[in-house]
Amino acid sequence: MMMDRPEQLLAVLIVEAALGYPAWVLARVGHPVMWVGRMIEAMDRRWNHAPHARAAGVLAALVLVVTGSAAGLVIERLASGWGGIIAIILIATAGLAQRSLHDHVAAVIRPLAEGDLNAARLALSGIVGRDTAVLDTPGMAAAATETLAESFCDGIVAPAFLFLILGLPGLFAFKCISTADSMIGHLDARYRQFGWASARLDDGLNLLPARIAGVLICLAGGGGWRILWRDAGNHLSPNAGWPESAMAGALGVRLGGGAAYDGEWITRETLGDGAAPAVADLVRAMSIYRLACALLWLTVGGAAWLL
Repeated sequence: MMMDRPEQLLAVLIVEAALGYPAWVLARVGHPVMWVGRMIEAMDRRWNHAPHARAAGVLAALVLVVTGSAAGLVIERLASGWGGIIAIILIATAGLAQRSLHDHVAAVIRPLAEGDLNAARLALSGIVGRDTAVLDTPGMAAAATETLAESFCDGIVAPAFLFLILGLPGLFAFKCISTADSMIGHLDARYRQFGWASARLDDGLNLLPARIAGVLICLAGGGGWRILWRDAGNHLSPNAGWPESAMAGALGVRLGGGAAYDGEWITRETLGDGAAPAVADLVRAMSIYRLACALLWLTVGGAAWLL
């Protein structure tokens, strides 16, 4: 009997956490997100011009969805037997980021704990969109904590959810839109119109996963429910506030607040009570993150057993 989708997803989660994205594959062919990124950059250069930037952005989002869905569908149609199932599982691991997110945040913690702020800023700049040059230790700890919480949703829970209900076509389409949102879904002058469609589509795809992620973080952190319900709606994003406020509540710290993106200051509400996080709070956030991933495994395993 072939594996059902929940069983496949559980295998994907376990394999991706254990192996991540192999360095030798990255060195030889790159990562699918990099391929999508180059396509987005090309569309940005050619199509992002007034006065039709929003219409061009809608077209770009449509191209990404169709391309991702078609690629996933072709792979699933070609896959057959146990060899095909194994191939789908291995390919799907490229759409999740449990291992890479953990490793990237750990790379920020190490120099931050040692007081090497320049090295910490360099590591942080690889995982956040905000300007890192002016951030002090609490600012970097907050940025890394927010990214860890938000990326638990859009890098793990959401792609897992899309794979569960739509298979590789859903997973690939989501990753295309998620990549576009991270690259062009900003509120600055250049992307406010061109990135609008990608940002709104990403919001819709993350709507339920964000709430699931918030619940898992509160369960893993042993609390944070009051802050989750109170502050989830304070974020500029309709979704990022759920995992971020859950993490703020579980840690008993204050996240959010204004930040600079490409030299432009973006005003944001705060999430949670208390002081800005210290390095020790970021370390605790990593523990909560690992436990939240384990709870996701248990949830998917329960679905596999029941179905």
